[in-house]
Amino acid sequence: MKRKIVVILLCVVCIVAGLGLLAHGNKGNWRFFDGRKNNFAFNTSSGLHAANNSGSVQPVDFEKAAANAVPSVVHINTTIKFKEADRNNAPDQDPFGDMFGNDFFKKFFGYNGRQFKVPNQKGSGSGVIISPDGYIVTNDHVVDGATEVKVTLNDHKDYTAKVIGTDPNTDLALLKIDARNLPAIVIGNSDDVKLGEWVLAIGYPLNLEVTVTQGIVSAKSRNIGINTMGSAPIEAFIQTDAAVNPGSSGGALVNTNGELIAINSAIASPTGSFAGYAYAIPSNLMKKVVDDIMKYGSVQRGYLGISMAPENLDDAKKKELGINDNINAVWIMDVDPKGAAAEAGIKKGDAIIKMNGNDISSDAQLAEMVARQKPGDKIQLTIMRGSKQMNVDATLKNKLGVFPSMETAAVESLGADFTPLNKADASKLGIDGGLTVSNIRDGVISNQTNMRPGFIITKVAGVHVKTVDDLKQALMKQNGNFQIEGIYPGSNVIYYYGINDFRK
Repeated sequence: MKRKIVVILLCVVCIVAGLGLLAHGNKGNWRFFDGRKNNFAFNTSSGLHAANNSGSVQPVDFEKAAANAVPSVVHINTTIKFKEADRNNAPDQDPFGDMFGNDFFKKFFGYNGRQFKVPNQKGSGSGVIISPDGYIVTNDHVVDGATEVKVTLNDHKDYTAKVIGTDPNTDLALLKIDARNLPAIVIGNSDDVKLGEWVLAIGYPLNLEVTVTQGIVSAKSRNIGINTMGSAPIEAFIQTDAAVNPGSSGGALVNTNGELIAINSAIASPTGSFAGYAYAIPSNLMKKVVDDIMKYGSVQRGYLGISMAPENLDDAKKKELGINDNINAVWIMDVDPKGAAAEAGIKKGDAIIKMNGNDISSDAQLAEMVARQKPGDKIQLTIMRGSKQMNVDATLKNKLGVFPSMETAAVESLGADFTPLNKADASKLGIDGGLTVSNIRDGVISNQTNMRPGFIITKVAGVHVKTVDDLKQALMKQNGNFQIEGIYPGSNVIYYYGINDFRK
């Protein structure tokens, strides 16, 4: 009996010991996640580390990058001052005067006679010091329309800044403050940036003090269609998941050496606050824009003179252009007859696969590379025409071209057919010529005017039009508001139809 009791006790001890080992093993697994056992550990002094027993993987040193870059990032506050506005279109009496009394509106809204006061508009953003003598780069949208720009350095010193120049096409602006020996940031090479690379976003979001967030580069040469301020917008953003919020615009995106690789510019968000993606302007494009503004006062941009096929082109159009989805390239949808590409022999339907020896995989990438050139620069393009590959040299022009497809689209957007008036009919009506309007359908004319079929257009924005080509050229000069002038047969009255929102 005693022997049986001893055996039972030994079994219990073994079971308890086994459970103890299992519990220790489970605890060891949890230590794998909480950083106490030779794997991923978060260290508050130096960031996220990938450590193992061999020590072959080195830590990502965010502390060094932040220390190098933070002193170069500034807080920008802007003011748009409004003068007293004249109530030329206002009624002589206040519609609510009898209800509240005119003194009520004078006291609370500053209304006095035919003048009323509009409060100043305030804004804020970030900027980056790029030279010891006070040059600062930021976004154009941060300082757009500002009558006063204030800059606060990281050491809390305040300065009034002068806007030296802006480039709405890239959403960049150059400021200058009267200061010396400033901590200018080291500018890196954005072409060297790799997907998955660690980066820091530095700025003054939400009117907070300087803020540093970390993430990785999740994409390059992104075109998100956010820039509507320029006549020829260029978007080739570096995309990152580093948290960026309102007020971060114009701040720095830096690598782990603290080198500037991009200027933070936009966020993709359904709420207006950070939701996973932020976009920054590459430093190489920024350098070109800033250098031009410093030297010439404005950006000297070279143009190739092509229209690139969008990625969402339908199958019928792809077939027409001969687009092969298996070829990584930019396909040409149209060519400016007077542009650099046409002079180099490039044709509609060609595919650009390289520029100056660098592979081209997207229209945003090609647009950025061309934008970094100036008029007169020569570039080499490698193109595919059918199954044939060839190199062509092109000398860039100094202005954006006009493509036949753009002119046709402008006319089509009016939503009508136009027939030139013959000389005999024009003579009977006592005019030099014009275009008869027919088949009015959905478009600018039907949406913005009450023009009727049979109307004869004689002028567009004050320019005489007698042919459809005249109409194309007149429309290509418009962007916004203009008037269409003409007559109806049998009437001596001149009619004016206002177009209030025209976009080419």
